[in-house]
Amino acid sequence: MSESPYIQEVTTDTFRDAVMEASFRQPVLVDFWADWCEPCKQLQPVLEKLVNEYQGGFILAKVNCDEEQALAAQIGVRSLPTVMLVKGGQLVDQFSGVLPEGEIRKRLDAHVPKPEASPKEQVKACLEQGDFAAALPLLERLHAASPEDGDTAIDLARALFHSGDTQRAQALLAALPESVRNDARVKGMEAQRAFAERVQTLPDVDDLESRLAADASDNEARYQLALHRVVRGEYDTAMNHLLHILRTARDWNDGQARATLLEVFNLLGPEHPLARPYRQKLFQLMY
Repeated sequence: MSESPYIQEVTTDTFRDAVMEASFRQPVLVDFWADWCEPCKQLQPVLEKLVNEYQGGFILAKVNCDEEQALAAQIGVRSLPTVMLVKGGQLVDQFSGVLPEGEIRKRLDAHVPKPEASPKEQVKACLEQGDFAAALPLLERLHAASPEDGDTAIDLARALFHSGDTQRAQALLAALPESVRNDARVKGMEAQRAFAERVQTLPDVDDLESRLAADASDNEARYQLALHRVVRGEYDTAMNHLLHILRTARDWNDGQARATLLEVFNLLGPEHPLARPYRQKLFQLMY
């Protein structure tokens, strides 16, 4: 049996305390199983995964029906596996056989408070949405707790780059081991730094927008404006400018718009929500 603190074996003698009384403190999921039952063996790792994921939101009580036949008969178990959810001393749900994990999760969520996402899970969700500002304080805490964690250090550097704190981001990157230098996220930050350096000598945004308003075919102004938008984090607008150049003058400046668009993809990283749709747009446009 798993050594999880949320899983326990239950017998006839302990059933009242471990299930009925305990269910007034937290829901108890009772798994009636037997060693010879193959569906029981299929279901067991799913239930153990869920109870550990919910981190004490419920207890998994396992009843070995080979050893506790009288208890199973008293409860009315007719087939294995049978799973019952007890809350407040009452049977609130039950099923027999093997259900998909998603269906079991749905049944649990109706009676068990959902576990709070871990800091790493919260960071992952923020990064998938491209929300570096929300990820930054979470990453700060994770890095402080585990400064040796290279993944966290890389993501923290990315968030710092996007916040404008390039100096601290560079310090984090400099401290990374050589083994992670080729990480796609590191390449993205190198691209971010390169964009910031390139716009320093360009006309300002207002001048470029005025030029583009006067002449929509001014690809030089459109390209330079795209660079500014990248540095400001306005990636959607920047990539649309670059795609516009590709549509109207694919080989402009020896294909510079396409090369720059690929740099933006590196900067964003594969998990950014804009990366995939704009890669598809580029593919459709080129091929």
